[in-house]
Amino acid sequence: MTGEPSGAPLEDFLADPTHSTLDLATAVAHCAKALGLRHAVAYLADLQQRHLVPLTDVTATLPIDGSLAGWTYRTQSLRVEESDQHGVSAWIPLLDGAERLGVLGIHTEALTAQSLRQGRALAALLAMMITSKRTYKDSFVRRTRTEDMRLPAEMLRAFLPPRTIGNAHVVSTAVLEPAYDIGGDAFDHSLTATALHAVVLDAMGHNLASGLTSAVALAACRNARRTDSGLSALIEAVDQALGQWLPDQFCTGILAQLDFTTGVLEWSNCGHPEPLLIRDSRLVPHALEREPDPPMGLSSLLAGRERRVHEARLRPGDRVLLYTDGVTEARTADGQLLGLERFADYVIRASTSGELAPETLRRLIHSLLDSQDSRLRDDATILMFEWQPLR
Repeated sequence: MTGEPSGAPLEDFLADPTHSTLDLATAVAHCAKALGLRHAVAYLADLQQRHLVPLTDVTATLPIDGSLAGWTYRTQSLRVEESDQHGVSAWIPLLDGAERLGVLGIHTEALTAQSLRQGRALAALLAMMITSKRTYKDSFVRRTRTEDMRLPAEMLRAFLPPRTIGNAHVVSTAVLEPAYDIGGDAFDHSLTATALHAVVLDAMGHNLASGLTSAVALAACRNARRTDSGLSALIEAVDQALGQWLPDQFCTGILAQLDFTTGVLEWSNCGHPEPLLIRDSRLVPHALEREPDPPMGLSSLLAGRERRVHEARLRPGDRVLLYTDGVTEARTADGQLLGLERFADYVIRASTSGELAPETLRRLIHSLLDSQDSRLRDDATILMFEWQPLR
């Protein structure tokens, strides 16, 4: 007689319709019991990626910097340690595709191949459950915030995509600060079967009207993109939307499209700082510098001509940085402006050490915040994508 196939308890749990309404912490506990694990706790990263917050009140918050659980989050790798309560604890990444959600801590008598496989299966299940519920579960939002959020930031964050997306060809990741008080900065990225689309915006001002400007620009851009429009049509859609609904507002931005089957990058610069290209662990000066067009919402300044779309071909391993001027105008610990060269140098040093792209941006934005007593003079947004074609 053959034994019960591994994973059957988890299948039984999923097949029971009464479990579909369980809150996530209870579902984790039931799944752990069904799998024969002593204990399991899911932790989510807070909004600024400084803490891992448990989905239950029976255990403490853990620092992302300075804990084994945080090491798992930072590296997306399994970590195992002896448990204080006998047995072992394993920390498993909670990932939704390329996005880091948090970690799953499992505790068991002994870590066997089967218990590890079950723990990873549970982590995969929980990641899907978290992703499907967090848009309407305020309990997730409350646990991952450490302070009150101002209204413009609340509005803008409702429009933002996940911090990180990717596939086997490309990864795109972004950070945006100040997390609870953003005004006009925003980013977007998405994937089709053959292309990555990336956008960074910086609206005039730092108030609710600024946030509304970026929100309308994002919506117009997405609406045009989802009808398979090209970059010129996307920008035209933003110009028209701002002209119709917010005629006194404008925003600068970079709109880019990378064909990740060929490495061809197309972009348009609408009054924004130039994108940066990092290749072979060095900044390629002026590689993506082109004369910018007027900001979006000011199409009358084009004098009747169309927006310009530029083109370049990337090489495997190239990293492209889109950013707002709040990044390069930030002050470092020694009081100096960060500037383009220091900004690029930080990314280069992190990439040569083998650091993952989302971790590079997390640590970079924290270094800027911490050197300024957690205050920025302006919104600071960074979006970085890396092309790695299959070989």
